[in-house]
Amino acid sequence: MTAGSEATVEPADTGPPAPSGRHPWRTFGRWRHRRPFGAGLAIALGGAEILLTQQASISVILTAGADGLVGYVLPVIMIVSGLLIVLNPRQRLFYSIVAVLASLATWVTSNLGGFIVGMLLGLVGSSLAFGWLPDQPRRRWRRAGARPEKQA
Repeated sequence: MTAGSEATVEPADTGPPAPSGRHPWRTFGRWRHRRPFGAGLAIALGGAEILLTQQASISVILTAGADGLVGYVLPVIMIVSGLLIVLNPRQRLFYSIVAVLASLATWVTSNLGGFIVGMLLGLVGSSLAFGWLPDQPRRRWRRAGARPEKQA
């Protein structure tokens, strides 16, 4: 080195950065517990299952007309209703009614409601969404197996 030049030393890489206190799973968990997540997931999975059990190709369905097309439209309505229940929980009553009607209609239009499994998932998810109460505190059970004491 020459007398006039200064050597700069770069710090060694010390690994991953220090955690900032935000954990993605905890953030997702808090977001999930503030909405009817399980209900929307059940409805969307029911619609997906019904959609996957369709036997005919879309070209045959379009040739058959509107009656055949309904077998594809109703499961898509179920999937969209499930997503909207999760993303917009204030309107969950309307979306759950739409989802239960679509689920019941798939009994006739889509292989007995996706061989009954998809229809039952849609009905259970719709019931859970309809009965979900956002202003109630979460229930916490004690680990010893005892139920919480009733308040007078």
